[in-house]
Amino acid sequence: MDEIEWWEFASTAELAEQAAGDIGFVIESAIEAHGNARLALAAGDSARPVLEALAASGADWSKATIIPTDDRLVPLDDPAGSFARLERLFAPKGAELVSLVDEAALGDVREAGRLADERLGMQRWPLDFVLLEADEEGRAAGLIPGPDLDAALTGPRQRRALGMRGDVERVTLTAASLSSARAVMIVARGAQARAALEQGIKEGPLSSRPIGRLLADIDAAVDIFWSA
Repeated sequence: MDEIEWWEFASTAELAEQAAGDIGFVIESAIEAHGNARLALAAGDSARPVLEALAASGADWSKATIIPTDDRLVPLDDPAGSFARLERLFAPKGAELVSLVDEAALGDVREAGRLADERLGMQRWPLDFVLLEADEEGRAAGLIPGPDLDAALTGPRQRRALGMRGDVERVTLTAASLSSARAVMIVARGAQARAALEQGIKEGPLSSRPIGRLLADIDAAVDIFWSA
């Protein structure tokens, strides 16, 4: 982990406006550098204001590729899924969206992960930007406690996605995919989420919290956007 910088905001609206501006700058810089921008975006409740502000920005979405950081193993048009939420906001703007879920494998989480990894292998890496959400238990993306967590955190560096078994089956980008990004932003809300983040950072690579282990592996500087 190179550097972590905290940014505190009095309101969610202020946080979203600043975050959208910063992400817009990353998109513009990536397009200028190599012709397109490759983003992985969280799509949960904490990220939603940021995503809405970002979609309303003046970014050139025709030159952007968006991948969910993780997704439930549900049909692509399921409103509970990350792909559907991102598609609703960014497809009308002209962005290319790449799903993690293959509807042919909804009943097989391992196969779903394999197909996602195969599909992502056709993309160019590393990502230009990753937007993560951190919750009260120190989880981010689909990196949640369960039988597949260690594989998602410490598996082969060339593995891009993995199926995650649990109460809610999902497919997630691996820690290797996330940690190699050129820029990383974490959005968190509330005192409990902040405490979990601070503890994970303190514990580092041996943390019991997935976010701590992920942050210890990130190469780029990390911006944490937090509001109470």
